[in-house]
Amino acid sequence: MTTAPGQVPVAQQDPRHPLDPDPARATKARAVFALGLLGMLTGLFIGGVVPATVALQLARQARREAYTSGGFLTGGAWLRRGERMAWTGLVLVAATVVIAVVIGVVRLAGGPFGHDYPTNMD
Repeated sequence: MTTAPGQVPVAQQDPRHPLDPDPARATKARAVFALGLLGMLTGLFIGGVVPATVALQLARQARREAYTSGGFLTGGAWLRRGERMAWTGLVLVAATVVIAVVIGVVRLAGGPFGHDYPTNMD
């Protein structure tokens, strides 16, 4: 026997208790996203390290609050995106610092060592 194609029946959800709060988006999730975006955009200018680290700390707090709320705080996708952007900003900061150090070492190695006396001095 075959069944006709169609929608699969959805499992019934238990009715909510009247005193349960409505699910709401965590306000810290939006802040993590904004700070992660700012950290990623300013990562090449070394200034991205501050908003990126603040975003990662807020994300940690927001995850803890979402866990203790029992599922009534939402915004996990915003947190994940914000964390990814914050880590991207930190990687850009690290790459910029490494490139600056390499350029500095190469320029230092190409310069003269010691005093540069004129040719008519012994």
